[in-house]
Amino acid sequence: MNKALIIIDMLNDFVQEGAPLQTPNARSIVDCINEQKKIAAENSNPIIYVCDAHDPDDKEFKIWPKHCVKGTKGAEIIDELKPDKNDIVLEKTRYSCFFGTRLNEILKEKNIDTLVLTGLLTNVCVMYTAADAVSRNYHVIVPENCVIALDEETHKFGMQQLKNVHNAEII
Repeated sequence: MNKALIIIDMLNDFVQEGAPLQTPNARSIVDCINEQKKIAAENSNPIIYVCDAHDPDDKEFKIWPKHCVKGTKGAEIIDELKPDKNDIVLEKTRYSCFFGTRLNEILKEKNIDTLVLTGLLTNVCVMYTAADAVSRNYHVIVPENCVIALDEETHKFGMQQLKNVHNAEII
């Protein structure tokens, strides 16, 4: 099993107090994600951050408040999870970490067959990334203490979908 740790959208505009799309309790998963980073580093597994980075007039802003505009402080990874020099950082504009990014090519280059998904939101970006990963024949692992949603109900829905529909291994 060749794993990669994927850290999704742990950005200021989702985590900081008063941010446009602040996720309640997002800080509660930071230590757990740092623990996954430590495990990945000890095993020489790639650590890949995939981060929302929108144009100022992105169509997504018809659905969600304006957030994570490229080049703004809001689009930056939170200080507590800053990447190390060997970590990979990719920008995305949609829910799935695969859509419009080089993620799949990077994973193939590194012979990765298993993804450990962490970050925000359980029922949106994590779930859509898992769906695309499974469609590409990756094994998906989701540490439940490393993902969160806007509320407990949507988190539970996301976890149920991840497990029962996308066949993710929940740890």
